[in-house]
Amino acid sequence: MASANARHILVSSEEQCLALKQEIENGRDFADVAKQHSSCPSGRQGGDLGSFGPGQMVPEFDKVVFSGELNKVHGPVKTQFGYHLLEITRRS
Repeated sequence: MASANARHILVSSEEQCLALKQEIENGRDFADVAKQHSSCPSGRQGGDLGSFGPGQMVPEFDKVVFSGELNKVHGPVKTQFGYHLLEITRRS
């Protein structure tokens, strides 16, 4: 069965999501941004979600995690929770 490891940052607006993505692309550490800005409890761990399989996350999340490029920041991804930046760190 497929599995992936990913980290994410959850914020309430697309504008904030885009601004944070720009900061990361300009060299700011993903984990530091997650700790400072993410509204998800995983933010305390730098946004790390650990390992999970298809169907364990919301569909919008799964679509990116199980098809997107590894070690690249994806997003904004809109879900019922808000706007996410995603980084897929491993997939098998």
